[in-house]
Amino acid sequence: MGADQLSQLFAALTDPTRRNLVARLTEGDATVGELAAPYDMSVQAVSKHLKVLEQAGLVSRAGVNHRSPVHLEAEVFDLMTGWIERYRRRAEQRYRRLDALLAEMNDSPAGEAGPTSGPGQVGARGRAGNTQANGEPASDDPPMRGTA
Repeated sequence: MGADQLSQLFAALTDPTRRNLVARLTEGDATVGELAAPYDMSVQAVSKHLKVLEQAGLVSRAGVNHRSPVHLEAEVFDLMTGWIERYRRRAEQRYRRLDALLAEMNDSPAGEAGPTSGPGQVGARGRAGNTQANGEPASDDPPMRGTA
């Protein structure tokens, strides 16, 4: 499947009416009139939507008249799913690498400075996470007059 055909498939599904028509066709074949019945639009308007779906390869019709059944070409979804799945796997790999890096950062000793120190961890020169003996956040600010 070429990139242009893939673009046509996704473009055809950008319209909510066309997505609804596809959803209805998952239940079985239907005529244009049956597909148009729940909508407040003409049979001709629904037919135009079906033409876009047909050009994208999502549906087919046995004939050219409005009484011909419209059939969903479900195998096209396998092609779309394959494309989506490839990018989902790539994103998942990136998240796993990030999780591993974060786990490595959390496993490093707290006083250690370096590239593995992260948010909420304290490096040798870091300020984040400094606490007093009572667990309260420590401040590097000088005490206010009359309070120390």
